[in-house]
Amino acid sequence: MNRTLEHILPRVQKPARYTGGEYNAVVKDRRQVDVRYALCFPDTYEIGMSNLGMRILYGVMNQMDGVWCERVFAPWGDMEEEMRREGILLYGLESGDSIADFDLIGFSLGYEMAYTNVLNMLDLAGLPLRSEERYGLSPIIIAGGTCAYNPEPLAPFVDIFVLGEGEDVSVEIIQLYRKAREECWSKDEFLAAAAQIPGLYVPSLYDVSYRPDGTLERVTPHEGAPAVVTKRIVQDFDKSYFPVKTIVPSTEIVHDRVMLELFRGCIRGCRFCQAGYAYRPVRSRDPEILLKQGIEACKDSGYQEMTLSSLSTSDYRPLEHLCDGLLDWCEPNRVSLSLPSLRADNFSLGLMERVQHVRKSGLTFAPEAGTQRLRDAINKNVTEEDLLRSCRTAFSGGWSSVKLYFMLGLPTETDEDVLGIADLAEKVYKTWKEVTPNPRRGVTITVSTAWFVPKPHTAFQWEPQITMEEYQRRVKLLREHMKGRSIKYNWHDSQTSFLEAVFARGDRKVADVIETAWRHGAKFDAWSEYFDFDRWLAAFEACGVDPAFYANRTREKDELLPWDVTSVGVTKNFLWRERERAYEAVITPDCRVQCTGCGANKLYPGGKCDA
Repeated sequence: MNRTLEHILPRVQKPARYTGGEYNAVVKDRRQVDVRYALCFPDTYEIGMSNLGMRILYGVMNQMDGVWCERVFAPWGDMEEEMRREGILLYGLESGDSIADFDLIGFSLGYEMAYTNVLNMLDLAGLPLRSEERYGLSPIIIAGGTCAYNPEPLAPFVDIFVLGEGEDVSVEIIQLYRKAREECWSKDEFLAAAAQIPGLYVPSLYDVSYRPDGTLERVTPHEGAPAVVTKRIVQDFDKSYFPVKTIVPSTEIVHDRVMLELFRGCIRGCRFCQAGYAYRPVRSRDPEILLKQGIEACKDSGYQEMTLSSLSTSDYRPLEHLCDGLLDWCEPNRVSLSLPSLRADNFSLGLMERVQHVRKSGLTFAPEAGTQRLRDAINKNVTEEDLLRSCRTAFSGGWSSVKLYFMLGLPTETDEDVLGIADLAEKVYKTWKEVTPNPRRGVTITVSTAWFVPKPHTAFQWEPQITMEEYQRRVKLLREHMKGRSIKYNWHDSQTSFLEAVFARGDRKVADVIETAWRHGAKFDAWSEYFDFDRWLAAFEACGVDPAFYANRTREKDELLPWDVTSVGVTKNFLWRERERAYEAVITPDCRVQCTGCGANKLYPGGKCDA
């Protein structure tokens, strides 16, 4: 640690965020390294270190000879102030070296409200924000993650977007970079070659034109660049890298535990869910491999908690077998096992009792909508009977706390659907009373609503977000109909959800707004301590951009969408059919009942997914 850094750390909150030196962190001899990669997460250390994808890519790249991948997180405001005052550039945690001297800088984009942090981190590194202003072969700025499926709002700032899973393609980028440096390529030559690697989108190789009404007219690829870039997936999930020797943080993080990834993809077809479409096809990991990985990771790290990770944990076929095997080791070693992402239609009391017999934590279910008609419209495939049966089973087993998650503003939603949320919460409460007529303690039913944000590559990508005023009216309506002390109601902030919709479906014109807002102080926009909605409204006005054009406007079927240059493997025709079925309130069976022909199975060997 340099003396200046050592001098300023006592003046900031949580200095352990910025010191590195954690157990299992990778430190290499600079003399044995020819490629340095800065793996950046545009949020705090506590959030970034909880991200399994970061840990996987960190391990994959550090396994490569001559490659040193270091972690970089967004410094909180107090640390940023000290760094700017003392002239300390943004640095890698492992070495303390400025990332401006690294070869490749990659950002993980999981949430649109982190976009200003990407710009802030580039600036803290002393680098020009825009790709066209960075001339040399290093550093190359890369971005990946779920938000990369609509890369356009950050297109002017990023050299390469990685679509899909990064384990294999990250290695290919590094290998190409080595070749480019050895042969003295220019940056333009390197980017042109990178565009030939499947899964890589190079925005500078595409010209964008607009119609007078502001919609896209044409996206024209330069010679050699593909018209559509399709995501990459890991073909053999059993052989893919898992971080058994994982970094143990020196300070508390959000998810401070071993995370076992059961499978990727989802058999369900919720029409609002970007992850459900984007992570297809389904690929499961063998339970015996998971058992070995989980035990080894706990032994190596000393963690006393393990969680099973996926989009829908209870859809993992050998779940009970896996849990039995893990519990045989976890129980005598006092390691707790948790199962998030359970569904109300396949909740197993026996499984939950075995997993949580030491401590019964609260249960969480996500009906998403208050009436069966709307649940059918969004293809949730969960009935009121499913939910009440699961709650009855849980209450009978001793649980006294349940959280219910819903969305407001879903396509076709009416006031009847909104009030259905309150009605369903009341039915859950009555179910508890039926099961426990003489309770020793009360029950807590927490209802939370988020504002629906239409996302790219979903069946609802054409839908408008309801206006902010209408969302607030529906929140008020629901709040007034919530009854009983045992039912608590929380709702999501409307301003950040509105901006999320703008960024999620924005084009390159939104990039100017993001930069303008950042230059006027925007950063950590997901945090109430820093978020300033008026600053964003001023930025939209200064750039002559109407945010409602992106958030509140219905798209036509034949409209060219900003993200049409990217593909998750699911066809646009399939998504449109799902939209039509939503308006008919007709469900589509899950992938295990019937293949829906979405197209994603073509990405898988033999054209058959693992559903």
